[in-house]
Amino acid sequence: MSIASPMSKRPVIAGSLAALASLPARADWGLLNMPEGVSVLSREIYDMHMIMFWICLVIAVVTFGAMIFAMVRFRKSRGAVSDQKMLHNARLEAVWTIIPVLILIGMALPSVEKLVRIEDTSGSALTIKVTGHQWFWHYEYLDSGVSFFSRLARESDRARQKDSGIDPATVDNYLLDVDKPLVVPTGVKIRMLLTANDVIHAWWVPDFGMKRDAIPGFINEMWISVDEDKPGTYRGVCAELCGADHGFMPIVVVAKPQAEFEAWLMQQKATPTATVAGTE
Repeated sequence: MSIASPMSKRPVIAGSLAALASLPARADWGLLNMPEGVSVLSREIYDMHMIMFWICLVIAVVTFGAMIFAMVRFRKSRGAVSDQKMLHNARLEAVWTIIPVLILIGMALPSVEKLVRIEDTSGSALTIKVTGHQWFWHYEYLDSGVSFFSRLARESDRARQKDSGIDPATVDNYLLDVDKPLVVPTGVKIRMLLTANDVIHAWWVPDFGMKRDAIPGFINEMWISVDEDKPGTYRGVCAELCGADHGFMPIVVVAKPQAEFEAWLMQQKATPTATVAGTE
């Protein structure tokens, strides 16, 4: 059996380091973490997520660092001999029980406060009912009489077909655009009622920091909001495997200033085709 010399390993190590060094140039590291979002609550959720991440990272470094140090420092090849007398230490066991309990309590208390806020839909100025279908969404602005279907944009739908001859790279927001987006006002707390017509779907827009299942026969609640200074277009997807075309029912939300939203809503009320799928 031949053993590779240290010299023969150097090119492999150098190549591995070079590959690792090139990764940041090839990847969008922002995709590896949750977005901060466009509302106060979504940013608070992000901040809580990062606090928990750093706490867990410190615990991992301390724990695995101690394990690695013990395995290296007290290995048999260095003449270490186990101490048969040290079989039980009440103080040490109490310390490594009490400290994790305190850490968990410190992590749980602010988390519970956030969970309570997430479920609190009181004070909503607008209620929208969302119904998932295979494979599109139906939106109803309750108390306004406006409703419409939202499907995958036709350009993306044509490009995704087998032998379409269309290069998906030429389609803007391929598979992430719809024919009629959900429009919401900024600076307003919006109550969302979610259900489904056939199978379980999930309505998820990462920038809102919220995701909720849409289940046939049940009404789930959540609320979203968009900062007044952050109007724009926000995209999401169905986050529950719901059938063959699960990947082709995106979510697009357009956030408008309050005055523009009111004008849009009045226009929809005056449009006889407001309930027809894919109409403007």
